[in-house]
Amino acid sequence: MTQKHTFSDLVQIMAKLRDPHGGCPWDLQQDFKSIAPYTIEEAYEVADAIERNNMNDLREELGDLLLQPVYHAQMASESGEFTIDDVIHDICAKMIYRHPHVFGNEAASSPEDVNAIWDNKKQEEQSNKRHPSESWDPESQEKLGSSGRWNDKKESILDNIPQNFPALLRAHKLQKKAAKVGFEWNDITGVLDKLKEELAELEEAQSSGNKAEIAEELGDVLFVLANYARMNDLNAEDIMRAANNKFEKRFRYIESQIPDLENATLEQMEEKWQEAKKL
Repeated sequence: MTQKHTFSDLVQIMAKLRDPHGGCPWDLQQDFKSIAPYTIEEAYEVADAIERNNMNDLREELGDLLLQPVYHAQMASESGEFTIDDVIHDICAKMIYRHPHVFGNEAASSPEDVNAIWDNKKQEEQSNKRHPSESWDPESQEKLGSSGRWNDKKESILDNIPQNFPALLRAHKLQKKAAKVGFEWNDITGVLDKLKEELAELEEAQSSGNKAEIAEELGDVLFVLANYARMNDLNAEDIMRAANNKFEKRFRYIESQIPDLENATLEQMEEKWQEAKKL
């Protein structure tokens, strides 16, 4: 039986690919920014395999995703910033720190209890301005530096929500953070009333024909819809992904039933669409 490769093998392979003497020309040209899109892409491909419940694809996509932190850590090690061992140490320390109900003396009997503990630990990290793997003292603050990730002053509860998140997901995260300090409707009817208000403003903008106004009002509608989903304990990003998949399946059915789609009438396509819904 062939001996299986290990995580150490992957780290060594990545180092070889980036070796200026005999490495891969393509890999040697890459930097953090050029690799970042691949990191995002691989995460989505993992999610897609899960959605399709394809374990073979999931195994492969998890490998592709695993390569990404190894790739970034290799580039960081070349400039003396950090290594993959530092990355692993930090996440282990963070998990231990944020799970005192498992590794410490605190108690948690429900997922809600765990979420509360997690949020409290995150707030402690921010207020202490320290990395969870280090004791807080002046020396550690000086060591990390004024521009260190854990030393930066947090001026808003909305900090640490990445700008490049998918828009609906970021809306969910922003609203969730704001709700924690009471910026929230008392019940779902408030969101529905706001949706009606925004739809009226969108209709007014449409009448004006001003594309900039239409875009702004449409954004407001989408933001309220994301809030409506969140207040129903749903995720707008997941809902939109499911809607996309549903549209794709139904449209593919239309294509299978009407070979010459470009010359078909809208009525013919709508008939097949309704058939697809019944199926």
